[in-house]
Amino acid sequence: MSQPLLILGIAGSLRRQSLNLGLLQAAQELAPASVRIEIATLHDIPPYNADDDGKSHAGVDAFKQRILAADAVLFATPEYNHSIPGVLKNAIDHASRPSGANAWAGKPAAVMGASPGQFGTARSQYELRKVLAAVGMLVMSAPEVMVTLAQGKFDEQGALTDEKTRAHVGKTVQALADWTLRLRGGA
Repeated sequence: MSQPLLILGIAGSLRRQSLNLGLLQAAQELAPASVRIEIATLHDIPPYNADDDGKSHAGVDAFKQRILAADAVLFATPEYNHSIPGVLKNAIDHASRPSGANAWAGKPAAVMGASPGQFGTARSQYELRKVLAAVGMLVMSAPEVMVTLAQGKFDEQGALTDEKTRAHVGKTVQALADWTLRLRGGA
């Protein structure tokens, strides 16, 4: 049997009880046997400073290595002030630098998000897709997962309990796996 496809899940929030971390944990649970999802956090990544390009930083180096080892990336982004969180943009910037060492280039990606609001991260996902295209990622256009009024779809421990949303997350994981294999020429 071949190695499972490795998808790196990245939540754009630092909160322990993040709804978007809960989405990624649901994706882990729902992934088919042919897919393994590992979740990376952004806690160890300092503010980006171009003066430090080319210098080693343990948190950044480890993050970039996880991206490079992954077959694809699944982003789960909250929406802050109609856009992506600064911590997520910061991490994307770090992993794209220095010039010639862009860890994102050519990686298949999918985007999803959960929000307590009525727009379900639609605006932040739009912004994130622009940034991911700019760093050379191959972003899947559909399915889209925009979880609205999310506080009622997770339990007190942060687990996604809404069955319709769980099914949609599962379909997205399968679609990302299929997209990744198609891009490799293997499907």
